[in-house]
Amino acid sequence: MTEENRQEQARQAFLVDTLRKLLGQDSPTGFTEHVVTVAQEIAQKQGFATRRTNKGNLVITVPGRETGRKVGLCAHVDTLGLMVRSITADGMLMVTKVGGPLLPTLDGEYCRIYTREGKVYTGTVLSLSPSVHVQDDAATRPRDEKNMTVRIDEKVHSKEDVQALGIAAGDYVCYDPKTIITDSGFVKSRFLDDKASAACLLTLLWQMRETGTRPRFDTCFTLTVHEEVGHGGATLPTVDELLAVDMGCVGEDLSCTEYQVSICAKDSGGPYDYGMVSRLVELAKAQGVDYAVDIYPHYGSDAEAAWGAGIDCRAALIGPGVHASHGMERTHLDALNATLNLAALYLELA
Repeated sequence: MTEENRQEQARQAFLVDTLRKLLGQDSPTGFTEHVVTVAQEIAQKQGFATRRTNKGNLVITVPGRETGRKVGLCAHVDTLGLMVRSITADGMLMVTKVGGPLLPTLDGEYCRIYTREGKVYTGTVLSLSPSVHVQDDAATRPRDEKNMTVRIDEKVHSKEDVQALGIAAGDYVCYDPKTIITDSGFVKSRFLDDKASAACLLTLLWQMRETGTRPRFDTCFTLTVHEEVGHGGATLPTVDELLAVDMGCVGEDLSCTEYQVSICAKDSGGPYDYGMVSRLVELAKAQGVDYAVDIYPHYGSDAEAAWGAGIDCRAALIGPGVHASHGMERTHLDALNATLNLAALYLELA
């Protein structure tokens, strides 16, 4: 085996291991302490300085080879989720969305309920008409906040029984990511948006340590924790250029596949920086990185949140192609590697 092949296998192993670690932590927006701790430990083991902002973002600073400019990369580790809204008279939990999960896909999913006192209970997300043997509208009842509930795996028969467990309004309900990585390289899991990209950024840190390389300019890697509710990037460090690394869209009227890195030219907030997008396209072309350029009609990013907060920087967006976003998502290791390679080229690590 050549040294290049050994390094590639080691990078792939680190990427997969990191992805599993991040996906293994429940972290809906507002409940991200555990996943940030895991990410911070990974970064520190690579020898990089870290800090947390008041809002909870993790900032990892990497000195560059040259001075005069400052670059930022960001991804988010907060995910979609649910929160207890109320308790019914017969002991079921009504919930409200955290972010924008595709609720029909949650019907029948296992979940965990976290109380303020640190207790964890299991349950199942269900329609209020869950049985074809009982309800006439079991197949047709809407799957939305008014018509879905959580059945707790405890002997409860009333609201008071549930309250006695310590469960109350405001408790988080976290549903199972169901992570599987197939022998054919597919990554099937909820919350690839955006833990797949976060794993890529942490793997870039590993790559720099392993190869002894540094980015051309001083770089801030930031893992944000409020992206799914729209303001994750509002308190990013001040930089000259920001590359947001988030999921790429796959589907109708889009060219990206699950095997490519997507370069977003425009999303619902408008176009990204023309010069940065052009440079990313040129780098991908020149170095043989499999990519697609697309426009995302129903999408926002931490870069837009940064712009909205008044951060004066150029910004662009890339990410691995992800199918069925906000539902049962899927991508391929090829897309993660393409994203890694393009981000490394942007930083001039290669």
